[in-house]
Amino acid sequence: MTEPALDERFEDPTTKPYWDGARAQRLLLQQCLRCGNFQLYPRPFCLQCGAGDLEWVEAAGSGRVYSKTTVHLRTVEHLDPPYVVALVELTEGPRILTNIAGSVPVSIGDRVRVAWRHRPAGPPVPVFEPLPPEPTQR
Repeated sequence: MTEPALDERFEDPTTKPYWDGARAQRLLLQQCLRCGNFQLYPRPFCLQCGAGDLEWVEAAGSGRVYSKTTVHLRTVEHLDPPYVVALVELTEGPRILTNIAGSVPVSIGDRVRVAWRHRPAGPPVPVFEPLPPEPTQR
């Protein structure tokens, strides 16, 4: 079996809207028209209620670091260690496995916003960058 051309990997009917959004640097989520659940990664049905009535909506592009680890070994050609791999809980609820861009240290619970990493083949991928801490209320 031969490996599909890279572009074909982004043409699957279920995931194509996600990758089309990424090409426009828009983070898209599926939202169920029946129960309102947001989900990521794309699927042909709602994970909450099983309905097939889903629409694509643009995410706010913000969230919080739910979990993280620092990678010190070179495992991916275009990522120089050390780099942070994080599970980000989006404002809408779904979690996305991603990288934290830049060299600013992040902690679990820190606020982040979407940024985009371009790559030589395929659409850009969402990464996240830290936001300044929220002001404390007195």
